[in-house]
Amino acid sequence: MGSLGSSPPADTFQLYDLRVEVICPPGERILCGAKEGDHFVLEGEMLHLPPGQAFSIYSLSGVLPLLAAKQRVTHPNDWMSTDAEVACPDPNCKSRLKILRTGVRTFSHAEVTVLPLVPQGHDQSSAESALATA
Repeated sequence: MGSLGSSPPADTFQLYDLRVEVICPPGERILCGAKEGDHFVLEGEMLHLPPGQAFSIYSLSGVLPLLAAKQRVTHPNDWMSTDAEVACPDPNCKSRLKILRTGVRTFSHAEVTVLPLVPQGHDQSSAESALATA
């Protein structure tokens, strides 16, 4: 715990930037419309597609739930740290999506939410109540 006059805790956190690439096995019929090398980039919460490239919403639905976890630091033994490929959600399509960590970006808590930081050992609901009465 800090004492009066000590500097406040830093409100920054870091997330990995991600690149999600399509992998198409040679000779296989691809049903999701993807082509080898199609990709998108995730920087913070912003998903970027290259100009003129499309991406199947069904393929996106297969990988989207994993992206927030892949953006965060995980234990080296956690499968989220070691496994990077996700199957196309169409069971008849052989394409895969590979999630690559490409860099680190720093964010400020105050710039991404209106809720104040809560000192460790305190309940988040008290911070939400304080915000509601402000």
